[in-house]
Amino acid sequence: MADKAVSLAEKKLMDVKLGQLPAWLGTRDFTPNGVVRGIRGGYERYYNKYINVKKGGIGGIAMFLVGYVVLSYAWEYDHIKHDRWRKYH
Repeated sequence: MADKAVSLAEKKLMDVKLGQLPAWLGTRDFTPNGVVRGIRGGYERYYNKYINVKKGGIGGIAMFLVGYVVLSYAWEYDHIKHDRWRKYH
């Protein structure tokens, strides 16, 4: 059974070939409302996949917390690196 032809605008990023990437990016909505809609859709997909499940565990919340810790460490890395080379005596 052959797959139905899907327009380039309806394809997900993982389904787009490298040569089609510039044309696919041209079909995206980069207005402020479009960006907010994209972020909201990503949040809803994450929430439905990891948080809002029948037999949920700690996986989704743990992934969020680990991401927060890594991101906060990256933001403060210059300060941490500076303190590491300081000599206390």
